[in-house]
Amino acid sequence: MRPGNTSPPNFMQHIPRIKIWYALLLVVMAVFVVKLFYLQVIRHDYYQQAALRGQLKQYEVEAERGTILAHNGDSQTPIVLNQALYTLYTDPKFIKNASETALAVQKAIGGDAGEYEEKMKKNSRYEILAKKLSKEQQKTIADLKLKGVGTQQTNYRTYPQGQLAAQLLGFVNDEGDGQYGLEEALNSELQGKNGRLKAITDAQGVPLAANKDNIVESPQSGKQLLLTIDLGMQQQLEDIIKQQHDETKASQASAVILEANTGAVKAMANYPTFNPAEFSTIEDQSAFKNAVVTDAVEVGSIMKTLTAAAALDLGVVSKNTSYYDPASFKVDDAVVRNIEEDGGPGTKSIADILQLSLNTGATWLLMQMGGGEINQKARVAWHDYLINHYHFGKPTGIEQSNEAAGVVPDPNDGYGLNIKFANTAFGQGQTETILQMAAALAAVVNGGTYYQPQLVDAYVRNDGSLEQKKPKIVSENVVKPTVSKDIQEFMAYTLQKNKVNYGTRELRPEYVYGGKTGTAEVARPEGGYYDDRFDGTFLGFIGGDSPQYVIAVRIREPRNISGYAGAKAAAPVYFKLVDMLINNFGVKPKS
Repeated sequence: MRPGNTSPPNFMQHIPRIKIWYALLLVVMAVFVVKLFYLQVIRHDYYQQAALRGQLKQYEVEAERGTILAHNGDSQTPIVLNQALYTLYTDPKFIKNASETALAVQKAIGGDAGEYEEKMKKNSRYEILAKKLSKEQQKTIADLKLKGVGTQQTNYRTYPQGQLAAQLLGFVNDEGDGQYGLEEALNSELQGKNGRLKAITDAQGVPLAANKDNIVESPQSGKQLLLTIDLGMQQQLEDIIKQQHDETKASQASAVILEANTGAVKAMANYPTFNPAEFSTIEDQSAFKNAVVTDAVEVGSIMKTLTAAAALDLGVVSKNTSYYDPASFKVDDAVVRNIEEDGGPGTKSIADILQLSLNTGATWLLMQMGGGEINQKARVAWHDYLINHYHFGKPTGIEQSNEAAGVVPDPNDGYGLNIKFANTAFGQGQTETILQMAAALAAVVNGGTYYQPQLVDAYVRNDGSLEQKKPKIVSENVVKPTVSKDIQEFMAYTLQKNKVNYGTRELRPEYVYGGKTGTAEVARPEGGYYDDRFDGTFLGFIGGDSPQYVIAVRIREPRNISGYAGAKAAAPVYFKLVDMLINNFGVKPKS
């Protein structure tokens, strides 16, 4: 057989396959190039941070919280400051021997070594071991150079005036958040804005001292405040209500002193109170509340001053109007009666309604708003004054947390509306805070301007200059100026005629006084009223040619008194405060 003929390989037939492999190689190289570009350029910062993760950590730089000042006569005195203390923390990643490290910490600052060890074994990068270390303790820890243990400076609130104005101020918790009072209401302004810091550690995980080169973003300090409060007036108010609380064995005592022509709160206090530097030791959290603004209650007969003002302003009665008072009115299925000292049926004046504290008189005033009877017209007219003139049923907007709005009944919706509104005319069946009552009376006696109550007088700039906060006018024409004068006279007459009941001496003729007591039954939670529990209230003013200060007082459930709670428990506080204001705080006599 003839051997076969073998042809040489044809190179050209492999060219397409080579091109395919070449193309694949180019694709792979392109992928690597793109990946390298992505890693080295686009994600450069990310991987650089990852490479330094053992040594570079981001921490917040705490902003300094704004300090708080108050007036002290002609000067300004700090009432809330900051103190630099230290937080001790651990980064468990760097802890090699938790038991040994924990024992070293315990020997340096005390505490429980077992708790320290437990935190050092956790699967996290940041655990707090202790708070509020002193500078000396911080230095002791730093000198040990413990792997994975460091400190951070933290500002804590201090109170140079002790417990003075505690409920008005509130406090700052361990997380740096304002709680209660002004600290919570203005937390965002006081808190400032934290910065960011690169805290460098050495190879052993020991945090090194930060310097200005490590600041990523500088912190912004909180605003510094100057309050309207006068420290001397505040201290004396607190002393007076504490004394009255103890003498009457009351559940609580509260009072506020308001400038009639600006809305500035000069003093505001409650007793019992607390020390804000020791807030964590207080078990009964009701001690934190500023009851002057948080407790809306049935205020009793002090409301009659505002009922009379509304009737006079509407023109349904005049200053010299008299009427026949039957000593009782039947309204719906209920009967409105007076206290025993009303003098019985007979002709009465508008002044008598306040001086004798006639429930029937307040009811009669409401009737005049309806053309002679309690009806929808009367209810709507009185409701308009309560809501739109006196601004009840809504917070005043003062710089305080948890301010109560109070409740005003709807004039057109519900059952027994006529008797319900008859009750509101003499201070039952609706609720207000004593701050709301003070602000409303200020508007009535200052000529008709309602100022928003305020506690912040000014913001203090970095150079110490003041950015003054102007009084805020909420509404004008609350009542006519003539009505304002009439109410001043009626309240002065009431005070003069009843001063014997209040146990006070003669009033000084060079000043203008005015006031009205209230004794309100305490409502049961399930409805109705207690037979043996009352709140004493007082609403009044003091000044020279015109009212300068308005004073509102509430003594909650006094027990050690004989007589009406308003006259025997609340009125004495007013007279003590009046003497204090005249003697020490520049009440100008009549010109």
